[in-house]
Amino acid sequence: MQQRTVNCPQCGKKVVWEPASRFRPFCSERCKTNDLSQWAQESYRIPESEKNPQDNPSTEPL
Repeated sequence: MQQRTVNCPQCGKKVVWEPASRFRPFCSERCKTNDLSQWAQESYRIPESEKNPQDNPSTEPL
């Protein structure tokens, strides 16, 4: 049976996808910690388009 491999999201190194791979999908604790750090620093963001407040009538005072 062929082993399934994935690329580490941080460094790109090949990682065998199995229960014994302690840090999967990362290759090491270092890559896992770096990824968590990037989340904490809000480096991973989905850009939001600029909205004009006048275009949204539900924000008007009653």
